[in-house]
Amino acid sequence: MTSIRINVAEQCLYLLDESGDVLSTYPVSTSKYGTGCEKDSEKTPLGLHRIKDKIGGSMPKNMVLVAREPMGMLQDLIAGGEELPDDVITSRILWLEGMEPGKNQGGHVDTYSRYIYIHGTSEENKIGMPASIGCIRMRNDDVIDLYRLVDVGTEVLIEE
Repeated sequence: MTSIRINVAEQCLYLLDESGDVLSTYPVSTSKYGTGCEKDSEKTPLGLHRIKDKIGGSMPKNMVLVAREPMGMLQDLIAGGEELPDDVITSRILWLEGMEPGKNQGGHVDTYSRYIYIHGTSEENKIGMPASIGCIRMRNDDVIDLYRLVDVGTEVLIEE
């Protein structure tokens, strides 16, 4: 089974094969507030995670998702003057679940209840630098590609 390694310092996501060899490399954007697992910190959590849910597989590129539901196409919403969230989620969601009790699982450090995702963004120009409010942002084409290559249960290691 493949796995994912996210290096915060490099702002890179690596898709690895079962031997640990790199299959693909993608630039990402992690939190502008740094790393941390505390609820309401808006930081990117560290440690071992897994993909708990995949959302948006049949949706078109640039579909905006709010509370994991399709809201409309990004360009249409902007043209219509819709108010969008601070961290617009587009195209796909890979919802992460922490696997380390007390570090990123359970209580005030629970990655899943913090709604930490790997997702597409409306701010592709900020990919490669910390700019999110906790999630791991990707270019829309990249997150669509990654979504196709991973399964629910895929392990995700986030490290500094």
